[in-house]
Amino acid sequence: MPLNFPEVWSARVIALLTTTNSAPWLDGIQELETDIIEVGSGAASESNIIHLPVENFRPEVLMNNTTYPIALQAFTDTEATIQLDKYQTKVTTLSDDQIIGASYRRIDAATRGHIVQINSKKYKKAIHAICPSANTAATPVIKMADNGDDLYNAIVALKAAFDLAEIPVEGRRLVLCSEHYNKLLIDRERFANLLLNMNSGSVAPQIAGFEIYQYMGNPHFTAAGAKKAWDSIPEPTDLPASVAFYTENIAKKTGMTKQYFAPASNDPENQTNKLNYRHYFIAVPAKLEGIGAII
Repeated sequence: MPLNFPEVWSARVIALLTTTNSAPWLDGIQELETDIIEVGSGAASESNIIHLPVENFRPEVLMNNTTYPIALQAFTDTEATIQLDKYQTKVTTLSDDQIIGASYRRIDAATRGHIVQINSKKYKKAIHAICPSANTAATPVIKMADNGDDLYNAIVALKAAFDLAEIPVEGRRLVLCSEHYNKLLIDRERFANLLLNMNSGSVAPQIAGFEIYQYMGNPHFTAAGAKKAWDSIPEPTDLPASVAFYTENIAKKTGMTKQYFAPASNDPENQTNKLNYRHYFIAVPAKLEGIGAII
């Protein structure tokens, strides 16, 4: 086994966690230019935090009782202290034969599950946090039922609400849930000119001024119009949500990635290496405006 095995694998996983494109709807959104502060390194309460000027980050947006854990820790008159979400994987066991050589192909095969699960969880948390909790003038939630159950009419209504709130036209994105995306695909008569490739189901980049994306992990709302709590199981009466946002209003930050490794030499009974990862990330609205949803 190469002496640098842990370092090589850790570097590869960090690279893939930051470059694997699992959420294209976050592409182009710049990382916040602020240092990561590690608190309680190695302890159960270990965390990554960042400090931001209050004028650039309004704390009340994070006080969302349907998204847990709450990202905001504390704030003063001059700055907000934001705690990044922590993602940890269960331990993977690897024999010495499996890790000899430490080639990228072998590394990727052994760590793919960790990367996929961390990215899946963090992006689902991000879209949930970006989605508004309820309908307000600054955070419109448009009901399909109020628009003849017609998705295009609902998108136009959302555009009108964004216009009324004076949200800039450039940088508006709409992340369609699977159910809403499929409605566009089957509406061939009206949307034939918006489909780039009917066979693959690719939708044209813009509809009613929104850049269109699809994501399988969007949140749900109750029939009464309240966003369901993070990671809750949808009820049959719950409504899937498509989430809209203005890109300049999204605060995104990738924190530290740690690898935990125990060599087989320390486990004579089983003679296996043990490996898992801890990763920090957050993406939330910077202000309680410029976000919306269709349900």
